[in-house]
Amino acid sequence: MSERLPADDVIGPDERDPGPEHELADFTTGTRTLRLVPLAALIGVLGAFVALALLKLIALFTNLAYYQSFSTDPRGPEGNDLGLLAVVVPVIGGLIVGVMARYGSERIRGHGIPEAMETILVGGSKSEPRVMVLKPISSAVSIGSGGPFGAEGPIILTGGAVGSVFGQFFHLSAIERRSLLVAGAAAGMSAVFGTPVAAVLLGVELLVFEWKPRSMVLIAVASAVAASVRIALAEADLLEAAPLFPTSLSVPPGSATLFGGLVIGLMGGAAAWALTKAVYGAEDAFKRLPFHWMWWPAIGGLVIGIGGLIEPRALGVGYPTIADSLAGDLATGTLISVVVVKLVIWSLALGSGTSGGILAPLLIMGAALGGLFAPILPGGSVGAWSALGMAAVLAGVTRSPLTAVVFSLELTDDIELLLPLLLACTVAHLVSVLILKRSILTEKVARRGFHVLREYAVGPLEALFVRDVMANEVVTVRPEHALADVYADVEHRPDVRRQRLLPVIGAGGELVGVVPWADILEQAAGARLVGSVEDLMHRNVTTAYPDETLREVADRMAEQQLGVLPVVERNGARHVRGIVTQFDLLAAHSRNLEEERHRERVLRLRVLPRRSRPPGS
Repeated sequence: MSERLPADDVIGPDERDPGPEHELADFTTGTRTLRLVPLAALIGVLGAFVALALLKLIALFTNLAYYQSFSTDPRGPEGNDLGLLAVVVPVIGGLIVGVMARYGSERIRGHGIPEAMETILVGGSKSEPRVMVLKPISSAVSIGSGGPFGAEGPIILTGGAVGSVFGQFFHLSAIERRSLLVAGAAAGMSAVFGTPVAAVLLGVELLVFEWKPRSMVLIAVASAVAASVRIALAEADLLEAAPLFPTSLSVPPGSATLFGGLVIGLMGGAAAWALTKAVYGAEDAFKRLPFHWMWWPAIGGLVIGIGGLIEPRALGVGYPTIADSLAGDLATGTLISVVVVKLVIWSLALGSGTSGGILAPLLIMGAALGGLFAPILPGGSVGAWSALGMAAVLAGVTRSPLTAVVFSLELTDDIELLLPLLLACTVAHLVSVLILKRSILTEKVARRGFHVLREYAVGPLEALFVRDVMANEVVTVRPEHALADVYADVEHRPDVRRQRLLPVIGAGGELVGVVPWADILEQAAGARLVGSVEDLMHRNVTTAYPDETLREVADRMAEQQLGVLPVVERNGARHVRGIVTQFDLLAAHSRNLEEERHRERVLRLRVLPRRSRPPGS
């Protein structure tokens, strides 16, 4: 005895109440974010001092290893006079890092960013407190003993660990801990390089996996506070003043700028492929060794030591080498030597599982490659093409083009580079995306059994309402209907069975309950189809409204573990307007696929108007 909704009960386009959906906001962030802002600011302060401690540790270990001096004054390993003994220094450093990883925490291996990504993706953004201590020490040992790495990867993981551990002392959700973790990572990067805006962009483009105010605000606050603390530390001569590589470079005018940016961008994309393949080729080679991974960093250290004899500039962080490249002070032979030696020792050392970052090595190799292209590019200074090469390689390898553009601008403080930077980084990013399935950062995450999709878009569940996908033709029943009659009426009607849920309508037309079709089938299978619908119906009903977004309904279905909801009016009368199922949510995705895959020519260009035919012809 099932009944369909009367025709006048089916919602039509002219009946839609425009009121409730107009109350929806562009963003879902609430006032709770304000409670986290002071935590983000404090994390910014902590991140700045952690960055200072890491840089001082690197300087201390460098002075101890290469100059036998107990000093925290910054000094590169390239000026040592140890001779052949210098080969032993990175080997000892590798042994120390291997022991720390084996008996401390294996998470200190690698360059830090993939480890931070994994913590965010699958670890509930819960970093281990010991990583906060072991990572900077192991990185300082590795870089201080000549490792061809930067401090940014370790500080990103360490700063992230500070933010995560700090957040774990408060009653926070995993999403909120994630925001504080990335805030700590951005604070550390901002303090190391003096690039607060690029640090925020890196957090958003690479780490936080969303573009929402609830995370962006916290990341920006921590980065800004860390940069402010850095200024005070620089005034106290504890850190170098920003920008690190101030320049005023000659950029060619007009089309020459665009042509040069295109060439450098293509080079950056190709370099991304070569560098990624080199690192993971080295990692695969080390995995084939017949002994424990604890000893691999020592082998990587031996390669570093030999490379340092060939080209000392390839050792350590290498900021002076970057500055010389941007100034155009390096000869062609030196640039080739820097690129080749740095690539070999960096990829093999990183593949061995030692501790160190990738950004500074990318800047060095990118700047050297840009300088090598300078003689064949039209006009401009060697330093300008070096700066573009630095940014293009960074954009191609990390696939974070906006970060690369702003990072280069903040490092050089040269606004004249903006246009060619934008072009070079965009082209490098595009080439990298087309020729590599994964970046050097996400490849490691994938090898651990996880997948990272770095495309962010507004999904169809946020853009469509329940009324756009719900079924309007709904079969209902009355409480007094006999179960046997309902079963007999619906059993041979596939369209009704697909409805899966029968709304129960009271005398006034209001929803008083629901009967799942599965419950009726269960009763029929046991030959217990006795009594009325009222005996079997569920009175506590979860419902949806026509003007709700599909995201709200999907969240409710997931929370209540339901696959179908009746749709009722908001006016309190609870009149049934339709049914929405989980399959209707897929219909929203189907619309999105249609927009993405269906191609058509909407307009056609006609040079001459059609000639009209005379009447009767």
